Amino acid sequence: MPGELETITRQMFSALDRNDVESFITRATGDVQAVDEISRCWLRGMGEAGDYLRKVIKQIQAVRSTISNVRESVWSEAGVVTCWLEQDYTFEGKNQHVSAPTTIVFRRENGAWKIAVVESIPLPVDSA
Repeated sequence: MPGELETITRQMFSALDRNDVESFITRATGDVQAVDEISRCWLRGMGEAGDYLRKVIKQIQAVRSTISNVRESVWSEAGVVTCWLEQDYTFEGKNQHVSAPTTIVFRRENGAWKIAVVESIPLPVDSA
């Protein structure tokens, strides 16, 4: 049975699959930090991350995310989910596939779990 943070993580990716950026934004801390394969840079703070997500979501279509090998750890007011992300989408008319170790750090704020850090860095396709 999945833990609370795994459930939130699955809901987050499901929202992104539906292009529902606002759902991610409402689940994140004001000082959220994120990095992804498209931007290739750190996004720091909800202003920067929110603006970026609202812009990029207009450029991607048909997002399908699957997470596996999920591990959840909770320590009082902090928690982490590590997982493997397989994601397919179309970006600027080109099909993309992401296979990435992913880490999501949570912090409890006013009794609710909020996303504080998201790192998803794709590994290069093995050409061997």
